[in-house]
Amino acid sequence: MINELITEMVEAGVHFGHQTRKWHPNMKKYLLADKNGIHIINLEETEKCLDKACEFLADLSRRGKKILFVGCKRQAQEAVKEAAEATEQYYVNHRWLGGMLTNMATIKKSIARLDWLENLDKQPEFKSMSKKEIAALDRERAKLSRNLQGIRNMGGSPDAMVAIGADHEDIAIREAHRLNIPVVVLTDSNANPDAVDYPIPGNDDAVRSIRLILSRLVAAINGAKQA
Repeated sequence: MINELITEMVEAGVHFGHQTRKWHPNMKKYLLADKNGIHIINLEETEKCLDKACEFLADLSRRGKKILFVGCKRQAQEAVKEAAEATEQYYVNHRWLGGMLTNMATIKKSIARLDWLENLDKQPEFKSMSKKEIAALDRERAKLSRNLQGIRNMGGSPDAMVAIGADHEDIAIREAHRLNIPVVVLTDSNANPDAVDYPIPGNDDAVRSIRLILSRLVAAINGAKQA
């Protein structure tokens, strides 16, 4: 019998994978069939994997641990930010800067620079700056804010990462693994599920699919806080 969650996943298009010629062989265990050259993901497997990921994140939440949400592809940007804010956690949704985890000292310097730029009008040198200099610094502030706003108060490495797209966020995932940070990843049919700790097989290109999976993770994290 098809349950409510699987019905929701079908409606959100979670089951649609990539073209069969782009598949990763390690995803075979999570695939049901192919239709018109598109792989169909087995949503019963998705549900099992989602349950495991929810249990893992709920346990972290109960212990007050830090979770970093990462999703820089256009379809994921807003949903990732909303998920992080809903759980009072952290996010990167514009661009992953190399070394965001493995070179935290440089990132902290950039955050300090952002703090300085945001208080530029209070700096003693502000009055002597030209309009051109101020405009250039404002562009720098906007760029730093886009890249760092979601992690500026994280204060060190997270205890886990949630990423949208194993292929798109491969640099972030590799950095997390170098630091032994476990990762939960919405993993489409073109990516290697064995390269992440908690793969969730599903469509990582559709906004509705991304939002549905994230909503379940958010519910698990917030539910554990209240338990």
